[in-house]
Amino acid sequence: MSNSTIPCDIADASLAAEGRRRAEWADRSMQVLAQIRERFERERPLEGVRVSACLHVTTETANLMRTLQAGGADVVLCASNPLSTQDEVAAYLVEECGISVYAVRGEDNDRYYDHIRAALAHRPTVTMDDGADLVGSLHMIALERLDDLPPTLRTWVAGLSADERTSLVSEVRGSTEETTTGIIRLRAMAADGVLQFPVVAVNDSLTKHLFDNRYGTGQSTLDGVLRATNMLLAGSTVVVAGYGWCGRGVAMRARGAGAKVIVTEVDPVVALEASMDGFQVAPMSEAVPAGDLFLTLTGNTSVIREEHFRAMKDGAIVANSGHFDVEIDIRRLREIASGEPREVRPEAVEYLVDGRRIVLLAEGRLINLAAAEGHPAAVMDMSFANQALAAEYLLSEQGAGLGREVHRVPSEMDREIARLKLAAMRIDIDTLTDEQKHYLSSWDLGT
Repeated sequence: MSNSTIPCDIADASLAAEGRRRAEWADRSMQVLAQIRERFERERPLEGVRVSACLHVTTETANLMRTLQAGGADVVLCASNPLSTQDEVAAYLVEECGISVYAVRGEDNDRYYDHIRAALAHRPTVTMDDGADLVGSLHMIALERLDDLPPTLRTWVAGLSADERTSLVSEVRGSTEETTTGIIRLRAMAADGVLQFPVVAVNDSLTKHLFDNRYGTGQSTLDGVLRATNMLLAGSTVVVAGYGWCGRGVAMRARGAGAKVIVTEVDPVVALEASMDGFQVAPMSEAVPAGDLFLTLTGNTSVIREEHFRAMKDGAIVANSGHFDVEIDIRRLREIASGEPREVRPEAVEYLVDGRRIVLLAEGRLINLAAAEGHPAAVMDMSFANQALAAEYLLSEQGAGLGREVHRVPSEMDREIARLKLAAMRIDIDTLTDEQKHYLSSWDLGT
């Protein structure tokens, strides 16, 4: 708990100094966000705006919250995953930055949704999501689908008047979404015609998914696996389920560490790309007997299920790096296992299935955040620069004209973030000459 007068729910306020040291260390590698923060301090583009953010509470997120606050925003932060919170960071934001945080590592489902409630009770002008839990909850309320809400939220909403429920959504100018899984949910809402405000798909910006998803997820996923297991990747067979930007990053890094990589896919074009990138491609049923380590990154449900567990070799290790803990059928694993599961290492629980040991990491939750520290700050710099600028964009005249759809980040914003990142890395690039500009804008030259 906290001695601060700031409303919050955190584990231990005494961890604030450690949180500050860690956030400062991350900030050294987040020069793009630092430049945006300096401009925000001068221009205050978010003055008077209430921001509710549901993100992983990490050192990098702390620097994003500081940036929003510098821009004038009144910020509330809750966790987007029960196992991703760094308690020292939550303490630092509350005790030293005066930001309300509702996040405790290992929180149960009721507490998780009570924290969602606190973020919604802030009555946001802008929401920031990593998985669309805030936006999804808001729309359940707007559509009067209260029975679909978790009990904590249902009880709270039942105490609101009809006008209060309506204004919860009507006051929202827009939202930003950080991850693939959230974008899938939001596009489904837009397709059903129920999305009530514009959403900027931060995940789909080039400076996010080409770098964060590929290099960040690739490195941090294997970091989490190694911290949880200390296994040798060289010579091991790693099965990567899904060859999106996250999956290809993991496959690339696993191969670089000397592993044999098998990719499973459902999209024929993506499977063809994986094959031409030099990876073996096979259905999960064929990959299972060979796999030493299984990693899911699909954004879908039940990717690894009973028939796969029963075909795994003794000692197989299973982990998930997708947003929600549904990619591995954990419930069925527990049902078919004999005896009691046992913790063999922190974040590693062993199940006995048909006489063979299967080790599940981090309860099937995001391995890179549950067992490690998430993406390196240098790559989150671009992702969170997108978040900060997307919030500013939603509140601009241009953003006011956006329809109730999922929108791409404007290309000029993407290029500006890339330019700032290159400058921070002291990398220069060429510029077009006037002749080249004329050539590219003409149709009657070049033959």
